[in-house]
Amino acid sequence: MGSLDAQVMEYRELGNTGIKVSVVGFGAAPLGNVFGATDPKEGQRAVHLAIEHGVNLFDVSPYYGITLAEERLGEALAGRRDKVVLATKCGRYGVEEFDYSARHIAAKFEESLQRLKTDYVDVLQVHDVEFGDIQQIINETIPELRRLQEQGKIRAVGITGYPLNALKRIATTVAVDSVLTYCRYNLMITDMDQVLTPVTQELGIGLINASALNMGVLTEQGPSSWHPGTKELKEAGRRAVRLCRDRGVNLPEVALRFALDHTGVSSTLVGMSNTRHVQECLKALAARTDRDLLEELHELFKPVFNYVWPSGRPENND
Repeated sequence: MGSLDAQVMEYRELGNTGIKVSVVGFGAAPLGNVFGATDPKEGQRAVHLAIEHGVNLFDVSPYYGITLAEERLGEALAGRRDKVVLATKCGRYGVEEFDYSARHIAAKFEESLQRLKTDYVDVLQVHDVEFGDIQQIINETIPELRRLQEQGKIRAVGITGYPLNALKRIATTVAVDSVLTYCRYNLMITDMDQVLTPVTQELGIGLINASALNMGVLTEQGPSSWHPGTKELKEAGRRAVRLCRDRGVNLPEVALRFALDHTGVSSTLVGMSNTRHVQECLKALAARTDRDLLEELHELFKPVFNYVWPSGRPENND
C-alpha cells in the first residue's frame, strides 16, 4: 500500500473538452441519503479530504435525495469551488419524475445552480436517457444544453444511463462531450468495452465509469434491498467477499483497482459520504493488481458474468 498523498492521484483528459479529471471521482449520491442516512458534517469532511488528496471530479444530480445531495455538496464546496470539476444532471427529478423538455431543463438547472452555490457547472449531463424519448433528447434536450454552454453556464455536455445502446445511439447522432454509464464495467461485467468504449475513443468523448462496486454487490455490507440484480448475482458477491477475506484483502479495494486499470476511462466514480470511503479509494489508487486473485474471481463470477437488468422504456433497453 502507498501513502495517502495527493501525489498518487492521476489525471486524465475528459475527451476533447480540455478538462482534466482525477481518475477517482467523488460520487455524491450518498450525501443525499440514497443508500441510508448519513451525517452531513462527516459528508463535508469527506468532500474536504477528497479535495486535499487530489480528487477533483464531483458528480451529483437533483434526483439524488430529491435535491438533498446537491444542497449538501454545495455547502461542502463553499470556498473550494475553484478546486473542483463539478458535474450535475438534468431530466430526472424523482423515481417516476422525468422531463427532458428544453423549458423544464433550463428552469430546473437554475435551481441546481442555487443549491450548488455557483453560477456555472463544468459538466451538465442528461440523466438516465433510457427513461426519455431518445429523439427528444437528440433534437431538443442536448441543443438546450448547448445553449446553456453558449451562455457560459456549463463547460461541457454529457449523457448518462444504464443501457449501452441508447447511449451509443445518442453519441453517434449528436455531439456530446462525455458519457457516463454505471454497472457496465466492473469485476462482474465488462460489456461497456464491447459497445461504448470504442465509440467514445473514436469520437473523442470522455468516458466516466460509475459503480465499480456494482452498486454495493462487491462490498462487505452488500447491496441495498432495491438492487435490481438477481439473487444469484448477490450471492456471488457474498462469495467473493469471503474469498478475498480468506486471501487477506478487501474486495472493494480489489474491485476499484480493477476499474482504475482501464486506461480508456477518464474517471471512475465511487459513491462516498464519509472520510473512510475516501481513504479506501486512495488506498486502492496506490494498490497493485493481483492477477492470480483476479483469475479466481473471474472463475467465481462466470455463472453471472455480464448479467444485465432492464432499465427505462422497453424500446431503450439493451
